[in-house]
Amino acid sequence: MAGYTRIEVVEVMRQTGLVPLFYDSSLDDCKKVLEACYNAGARLMEFTARGDFAHEIFGELNKYVIKDLHGMIMGVGSVTDAASASRFMALGANFIVTPVLREDIAIVCNRRKVLWSPGCGSLTEIARAEELGCEIVKLFPGEIYGPGFIKTIKGPQPWTSIMPTGGVSPNKENLKSWFEAGATCVGMGSKLIKKDTQGKYDFKAIEKTTRLVLNIIESVKE
Repeated sequence: MAGYTRIEVVEVMRQTGLVPLFYDSSLDDCKKVLEACYNAGARLMEFTARGDFAHEIFGELNKYVIKDLHGMIMGVGSVTDAASASRFMALGANFIVTPVLREDIAIVCNRRKVLWSPGCGSLTEIARAEELGCEIVKLFPGEIYGPGFIKTIKGPQPWTSIMPTGGVSPNKENLKSWFEAGATCVGMGSKLIKKDTQGKYDFKAIEKTTRLVLNIIESVKE
């Protein structure tokens, strides 16, 4: 079961402004990436379920978080059907992120009062997601729509909370453009958590970049 209510998750998303996201088949590397982000001040992580046996990795990873990383909120992304969402919630996922709007996923998440964020690309999709109880909409792919899309949506729907994913970079100019347009938080993957040319993570660099991003977000939100 989830350890945090959907409202608690939303508040942390609003407060920190950052949802790091990544996937790796190595449980050891996953733990070290998580620790680097946690030490930098991140309190959310979207584990993107894109590999075989991803649910097994997530289950072990979430046990580690519960035991050793107090306050870290684990969720799962790239979820494409209700059965997968239910499986990850049974493993303790505190939020579910989907690439598209799926009503079957909305139903199973709402049944357990777990936050779900569907990928939307139009005002019609966003409005439908909110009718289904969505608190924060994922704008995906963010690089296609850009900050201007959020600003436009916030005109007729100022109550809408949006998390762009894709097209978000760890620099002040980019982050400022998203938050000034009205983004509630941003999702950041490979530009935040990346491997070197030899296919290895630089955990110190990940920690440093995550801390920089959080500091920038705090400054631009002020």
